[in-house]
Amino acid sequence: NGARYFWSRPSAVDYNPLPSGGSNSGPTSEALKTSMFERALRLKLANPAAGEPPENLLFASGSGLDPHISIEAAEFQAERIAKNRSLTVSKVQALINAATESRQFGFLGEPRVNVLALNNALDAKQGITAAPRLASAQTSTQVIPVTAPTPATAK
Repeated sequence: NGARYFWSRPSAVDYNPLPSGGSNSGPTSEALKTSMFERALRLKLANPAAGEPPENLLFASGSGLDPHISIEAAEFQAERIAKNRSLTVSKVQALINAATESRQFGFLGEPRVNVLALNNALDAKQGITAAPRLASAQTSTQVIPVTAPTPATAK
């Protein structure tokens, strides 16, 4: 995602929607402890003035595809975003507030921030209208023609 974007929750399935699911790692899992420690370290290094990272930035969601983070997790990242986008923290906070969704049906869950909507709003605020491309897509000049079969060639 880079330092200019809000980071979502980790994914146990690398954000692949086909085999979505959790890791099945329990509280005694050394692999879970190691990955949680590594995530916490990466978050602290990227957000040095923010303190301890919120839990939902350390643990994957049940589906591994959750597009939401807590308000606390968004605010944890606000200073990094402001610095890397040359914005004030108050402008970033206003975008967080605008991307915050209330409890479902007014009583289920907690208020949450849609990370994709928030990152799109950040780009729109700075006049970025297209999503970033992968390096290979930017350098490719190959054109692949697409033609529909004609009645003579279709069988």
